[in-house]
Amino acid sequence: MVDRVSARDTDWDGVRLHVVTGKGGTGKTTVAAALALALAAGGRRVLLVEVEGRQGIAQLFDVPPLPYEERRVAVAPDGGDVHALAVDTEEALIEYLEMFYNLKRAGKAMTKLGIVDFVTTIAPGLRDVILTGKTSESVRRRNKDGSFIYDAVVMDAPPTGRITKFLNVNEEVSGLAKVGPVRNHADTVMKVVRSPETAVHFVTLLEEMPVQETMDGIHDLREAGLPVGGVFVNMEHKPVLPPDALAAAAAGELDTDEIVRGVKAAGLENGAERIAAVLVAEAAEHARRTTLQAREKERLESLDIPRYTLPLLPHGMDLAGLYTLAEAIRTQGAA
Repeated sequence: MVDRVSARDTDWDGVRLHVVTGKGGTGKTTVAAALALALAAGGRRVLLVEVEGRQGIAQLFDVPPLPYEERRVAVAPDGGDVHALAVDTEEALIEYLEMFYNLKRAGKAMTKLGIVDFVTTIAPGLRDVILTGKTSESVRRRNKDGSFIYDAVVMDAPPTGRITKFLNVNEEVSGLAKVGPVRNHADTVMKVVRSPETAVHFVTLLEEMPVQETMDGIHDLREAGLPVGGVFVNMEHKPVLPPDALAAAAAGELDTDEIVRGVKAAGLENGAERIAAVLVAEAAEHARRTTLQAREKERLESLDIPRYTLPLLPHGMDLAGLYTLAEAIRTQGAA
């Protein structure tokens, strides 16, 4: 087998499938995209897979909506390519029927009749087998010389509340098929998902509900015997006040008169008292959020898995921001 580039020392040496999940609103897709960029840095080839049909990857990389084919969407730092694939359930089902039943024409006819939607509705486990199967196939695919086509695959997976059921496809298809192509395909998928080559990472904010869902999700994965990866703490708000000022703000003991004098010294004579009152309120809210973050960070520290902190980007998320997050991921040893 021919290595494309030499190995790097990271927390996830040997992992080739990185599944990224998280509660809605935590930035799951953003972190998955940044992780793909980080993994591709230095000349690697990485595939970023989207399975929820939202075209979030295309928006992040500022490219047209992705068709059902693998396309390069970014060049990683120091060389390397990120390719992306938005899995279309209907197209993937047609591929599935052709691969195992030689029924491509029938699959297209089923699509026209709306039977595909019917089938995946009455048997949602089959839909998950198709989506996870497409991803695991990308992990296993090789070049003619025996090397892997992709050095790593990153899946932007469903949210935390559904991730265990989504990945545990053997359990999901147990009522659909005991033997035959469906069962064999599910078994093949599970060999990849349960292997040391897979890690399921969680994205969270330092807020009560996302942290609780992360902890519950990790517990559920372990109960199902699925591989737990790391926790990415996204959009951490760094304190902008020193500890003594934070404590005073939290207690409502800031010296308002001093703040008024500071506002006036800055040349804002008119309405200085009103501006000072707004600043005091903002400081109190900042102190509350900082305290909340510290409490939730302490809860996460009880987990015996790697944690990575990604900053809140002051100017919002854009393509440059993705590269910033990718660098933070690499610096902390996650890729």
